[in-house]
Amino acid sequence: MELQERLKEVWSRIAAAVRDAGRPERSVQLVAVSKTFEADTIRLAIEAGQRVFGENRVQESQGKWPELKAETPGIELHLIGPLQSNKAAEAVALFDVIETIDREKIARAIAEEMKRQGKALRLYVQVNTGLEPQKAGIAPDDTAAFVNFCRDELGLAVEGLMCIPPADENPGPHFALLAKLAEKCGVKILSMGMSGDYEVAIAFGATSVRVGSAIFGTR
Repeated sequence: MELQERLKEVWSRIAAAVRDAGRPERSVQLVAVSKTFEADTIRLAIEAGQRVFGENRVQESQGKWPELKAETPGIELHLIGPLQSNKAAEAVALFDVIETIDREKIARAIAEEMKRQGKALRLYVQVNTGLEPQKAGIAPDDTAAFVNFCRDELGLAVEGLMCIPPADENPGPHFALLAKLAEKCGVKILSMGMSGDYEVAIAFGATSVRVGSAIFGTR
């Protein structure tokens, strides 16, 4: 199956999952995860109509996205990988959404850069729902306080939460936890679900799913 056919199949499955969940049409955004793929491959997805993309690394993104964005107005680029504070300036310059705010140092660096560059990015807080030591994200019990800190101390308009459940566990309870935390924090966006479980995530209320291999194939 060609990339554009795989993309259309993912769109179709998202629409079906949304209907099955009794939710409004177009209530779930597809973030096509294009990390490690070259610009020419990404162009195929753009030509098919995809406009929202996710990347893991700032440096890799700088090598392809300025040109791609210049070619096609309306592209929305999400940073979905961990961010180091020394890359904050580059991230704010290139990305439209940062999904991985997870500690005070990063939040401060992003706030300072947005002010310096006169940009207002959309920001999500990453939650480590499985409390995995090797994984980025704030602990579930600390999420509400951290969101309040970002808003009250730094003036950041946090609008979503993001999670990556443990690979070897049923994702459902993790998605349910993120939905509960979002309600507690008063945020509307739930970025959860990847190629293997995005339909499950939609059933639990995902508003944004991050799908890579089901569109681009294996890396």
